[in-house]
Amino acid sequence: MTAKRIGKIAARQRAELYYEAHPRSPSAARMPKLFVRSGVWVALLGRSVREGIAGFGPSIEAALRAFDAQYLQALRPCASEPGQTTAAHALAHR
Repeated sequence: MTAKRIGKIAARQRAELYYEAHPRSPSAARMPKLFVRSGVWVALLGRSVREGIAGFGPSIEAALRAFDAQYLQALRPCASEPGQTTAAHALAHR
């Protein structure tokens, strides 16, 4: 087994531990894609960082915490338009 494959398995296990510790979190429910870019962990739901919801951090857990915060923020109605929500709301209800 390659080091890269072992790293992916370890990352998946760490994410699973986070989901078990936070079973009602958006990340546990949605299981965003996890990957590393330039030494930063990214938790992404959607096609891209620009089009989706993303959390960034120095660890898997930090990225998932940031993802949870961004997900919840994205679901809040826009203050300027009562009753309107962001594109993330549409993503969540697909």
